[in-house]
Amino acid sequence: MPSTTAHDLILRGGHVIDPSQGLDGVMDVAFRAGKVSAVAKAIKPGPATDVRDVKGAIVSPGLIDLHTHVYWGGTSLGIDAEEFCRTSGVTTAVDTGSAGPGNFMGFRKHVIERSQVRILAYLHVSFAGIFAFSPTIMVGESEEPRMLAPAECAEVAVQHRDILVGIKVRVGRHSSGTQGWAALKMALEVADKVGMPLMCHIDHPPPSYEDVIGLLRPGDVLTHAFRPFPNTPVSAQGKVKAEVIAARKRGVIFDIGHGKGSFAFETARAMLANGFQPDVISSDVHALCINGPAFDQVTTLSKFLCMGMPLNDVIAASTVNAAMAMRRPELGSLKVGSAGDATLLTVQDGTFDYVDVVGEHMEGRKRIVSEGVVIAGKWWHSSNGGLFDRMG
Repeated sequence: MPSTTAHDLILRGGHVIDPSQGLDGVMDVAFRAGKVSAVAKAIKPGPATDVRDVKGAIVSPGLIDLHTHVYWGGTSLGIDAEEFCRTSGVTTAVDTGSAGPGNFMGFRKHVIERSQVRILAYLHVSFAGIFAFSPTIMVGESEEPRMLAPAECAEVAVQHRDILVGIKVRVGRHSSGTQGWAALKMALEVADKVGMPLMCHIDHPPPSYEDVIGLLRPGDVLTHAFRPFPNTPVSAQGKVKAEVIAARKRGVIFDIGHGKGSFAFETARAMLANGFQPDVISSDVHALCINGPAFDQVTTLSKFLCMGMPLNDVIAASTVNAAMAMRRPELGSLKVGSAGDATLLTVQDGTFDYVDVVGEHMEGRKRIVSEGVVIAGKWWHSSNGGLFDRMG
């Protein structure tokens, strides 16, 4: 192969699972100039190619965590994106509304632009984003109308389209108080104006789950979609509510957003039993749940694997599906020309304890583990003491 087209990096002999292309088998994956350059049974290296023997690992597109809070140092709930992604196999962390139009520039300059990990974001319609979220202080940013800044939000969204993927709003008793869905309607107006999707958080009523999804448009994301009672998507008889099914048919995207209080095994079992899988699986990792119950993205993915969701569907929910929700088709795929991100995973057998946000424990027989990450076509790190640092 001529040196002008030689690959920079080859992952050799891994089990490639790429739902965006229907790939599921042993093959090599190559990268050049920050992008995927080849996927084939055997790829010839050049004299300077970094070759990694990854036999025994699953090679997936770089994992996307669609719901994180990584404005470290700028908000009380922010965690360090690079530290989180090293252990969780995430190559794209999507911050969901930590910053609003009043403080987004600080987030961009001091965190996003300095990060080795790709950080994209939803911009909060509240001026200061999620500004008071700690073990001792909880102020719902959407309950104060004077904090909502639709004009400023639209202006900042247009200026930063390169890294903003949508508008964020939080509604529910804890986040919008007696204002109900007023903030949601305002955020939808902003999203309409700038031509972006909306991500809506929902917590305790009011408003109800049904009221919220009834306002969402095709392509909008409902996060915390598998909540515990109250505001759960299933009826007392364990059936998916008709309004939920109608919203999916309309094109509303259902995202897990595990977090500190937004995912229950009971709800998930009922939804999966009805054939209603989440479109996207995300951790909603932040300072109050990174040490449990969410922990990280691979733990969140493992919970669904242990509840019977097929591995390929689990990977799709953190790769191609998340990319499509953001309207970023260059992500979440190993197609030639796509962003040069990949995650190395293994699935361990054993007995593992998982916990949800209401304290229910589930004994699982599988655990997904991140073993290494490729970012922008370069080997970033191994998570397991260097097993895949050896040259092929």
